[in-house]
Amino acid sequence: TLTAPAPFADETSCQCQAPHEKLTIAQARRGTPVDRPVRVYADGIFDLFHAGHARALMQAKTLFPNSYLLVGVCSDDLTHKFKGFTVMNETERYEALRHCRYVDEVIRDAPWTLTPEFLEKHKIDFVAHDDIPYSSAGSDDVYKHIKEAGMFVPTQRTEGISTSDIITRIVRDYDVYARRNLQRGYTAKELNVSFISEKKYRFQNQVDKMKEKVKNVEEKSKEFVYKVEEKSHDLIQKWEEKSREFIGNFLELFGPDGAWKQMFQERSGRMLQAFSPRQSPNSSPTRGRSPSRSPSPPWVINKTSPPSSPKAASASLSSMSEGDEDEK
Repeated sequence: TLTAPAPFADETSCQCQAPHEKLTIAQARRGTPVDRPVRVYADGIFDLFHAGHARALMQAKTLFPNSYLLVGVCSDDLTHKFKGFTVMNETERYEALRHCRYVDEVIRDAPWTLTPEFLEKHKIDFVAHDDIPYSSAGSDDVYKHIKEAGMFVPTQRTEGISTSDIITRIVRDYDVYARRNLQRGYTAKELNVSFISEKKYRFQNQVDKMKEKVKNVEEKSKEFVYKVEEKSHDLIQKWEEKSREFIGNFLELFGPDGAWKQMFQERSGRMLQAFSPRQSPNSSPTRGRSPSRSPSPPWVINKTSPPSSPKAASASLSSMSEGDEDEK
């Protein structure tokens, strides 16, 4: 388990004490010698450390069953002299290598061309690098003598990514990155841009912000319209359902055979019966009466002959009561 960055070669106390015997690639691939790992060396500039660098180091680390990977990093002075200006300084490049999981040891200020003294000092068995001839420092291939000694093991380059490609992207999109850093608080002096360029970049940033706001408003308006359409569709659907229900209830109540018509007919019949009741039968039973006598009601008093005295009035009342008894 990795718990610390790889050590620097000039600071570590772990030196290879085993006798340095010359190995062949076949022996190394068989896992010999058994008393020590195969020491593999890979060097480079490693500017803007990226996945292509890491994959190359992974290949170098896994060339043999048991290997110890030393990585040499050239200094700024040497790199600027033979290759050109770097984006990252040497300290940053050293630290980037130390935190790669495949690296066991970092050699600072590595030589541009490998000498026998350097190989012997670090007990290097093999050198790993891509097989493309690397012309530099007045040589067609700086690894030519390593290849002739049988100490060179090739690795494969990762297509589509390199430090030069990354720098090309930055140069190509320089305005974009300059505006980006101005937004993040960097000054025109730090970015090495002129006063006019700074104003131009800031104006472009304002234009981009306005475009972004307009885009957001358009998206929100589209979303609002969509929600309104969705709500209106739901309302129309609910209105149609309610209208059908209302029409159905109306027809059920006021239709040709509706409840209101039946109730009206029933009430009309009752009113007609109330205004025109049924007639009584023509012949009704009567009590038997005497044909020669038509009784008068007891309360009818003969007006032509009023009683002349109280005695006569009492006699008259008694006669009336006798008459009633005869009828009964």
